[in-house]
Amino acid sequence: MSGAAVLRALHHGPELPLVLPGPWDAASAKAFADAGFPALATPSAGIAASLGYADGQTPPDEMFAAIGRIARAVDIPVSADVEAGYGLSAHELVARLADAGAVGCNLEDTDHTSGTLRDAQEQADLLARVRAEAGDALVINARIDTYLHGAEGARADGTQAEATQEAARRGRLYAAAGADCVYPIFAPPALLATLATEIGLPVNALATPDGPSPRELGTLGASRVTFGPGLQRRAMAAVTELAEEVLAGLARGR
Repeated sequence: MSGAAVLRALHHGPELPLVLPGPWDAASAKAFADAGFPALATPSAGIAASLGYADGQTPPDEMFAAIGRIARAVDIPVSADVEAGYGLSAHELVARLADAGAVGCNLEDTDHTSGTLRDAQEQADLLARVRAEAGDALVINARIDTYLHGAEGARADGTQAEATQEAARRGRLYAAAGADCVYPIFAPPALLATLATEIGLPVNALATPDGPSPRELGTLGASRVTFGPGLQRRAMAAVTELAEEVLAGLARGR
């Protein structure tokens, strides 16, 4: 069974939710794999931070190189967050993911030029082109950013009901275009089951330190749980603590 087939099957059980930690480099990827996770999902923001860039500012060549190092470090499936696709054609995007060793990808519907939502049909058309290029060799996780921007894209003050209605509409379009999973980022956990039912695909939920646990998110309707840059940030907090401990030891003459 191919890596993509393995990853796709994991979205449907038998153990749900599928919990995918987000490695930011080869060492963290190996640590998560050695711990027993069945697959990994890279976070673009976590990789950006590890390379010294702000979120959304990583040059594509550096992002794909980092994804490649991560995929080569493990023998489990790796899905890659490639943001909005970096303006690449579907052909080049699929080729670069394959060259990096990724068998899945996140594609978000934020237009990074305007900072607002991309037209839903344009995004669906992009997803359809990616699916046509990749065939079954890529698991597509379509990120839906209505809760991030507001239901009308340029607005950030749309109601939760409007954002949910638009998320469901976009999700159905993306499902028809060939997405395997949808990721309505920042969706209220209580609405995960509703979105899964209305869209008809597995739903990816974001685990946050102050939110429900991954297991609780699964109970609420998530089939897949990821962490964004959260794990990288926790690791860096531990490094900061270690640095302060070493510095304090030097001050004490140790």
